[in-house]
Amino acid sequence: MKLIFLGPPGAGKGTMAARVKEYLGIPHISTGNLFRENVAEKTQLGMQVKEIMEQGNLVPDDLTIAIVKERLSRPDAEKGFILDGFPRTILQAEALEKMTSIKHVLNLICPDRELIRRLTGRRFCPACGRSYHVEFIPPKQENICDDDGHQLSIRDDDTLEAVQNRLNVYMEKTRPLIEWYENRGLLRNIEADVPP
Repeated sequence: MKLIFLGPPGAGKGTMAARVKEYLGIPHISTGNLFRENVAEKTQLGMQVKEIMEQGNLVPDDLTIAIVKERLSRPDAEKGFILDGFPRTILQAEALEKMTSIKHVLNLICPDRELIRRLTGRRFCPACGRSYHVEFIPPKQENICDDDGHQLSIRDDDTLEAVQNRLNVYMEKTRPLIEWYENRGLLRNIEADVPP
């Protein structure tokens, strides 16, 4: 099964995809994670992506398409996959259509105020990578990782300013994609405003 999860940043695409991955036994492919891996490894692509992501902007189509195409070519994606964060533009969707056929596109809907609350509350441990949320999954001791005692960090793209910019970019660039998939009869809307 080949699935796409659409929705604004913070709608719960990653959370839902992780659950579906376990149920179906197919890989969850997140462009955000692919980008962050490249940034952490300080690849040439990663350095380009870092600056763009810190501003809350979308990575250009050509870079995104190339990284996703490479990931979809791996053996674990042959029987199916869940795409999270791709495509985000009609150009990316057209490129994906040339790579493979998609049967289901799930669009997660959530009010902006809830998205902002979710995103600005996220924290992570820079040492072990464990994720937290100040309201939903708080550490036992405020701002300290339960596993290793390191101080928690906020992602550069989870500051209030970057989050508001990300939501604006989503509305401008990604919303037309919803109509594109709806016109093809592939889109299903899912209410996602219940906290994780």
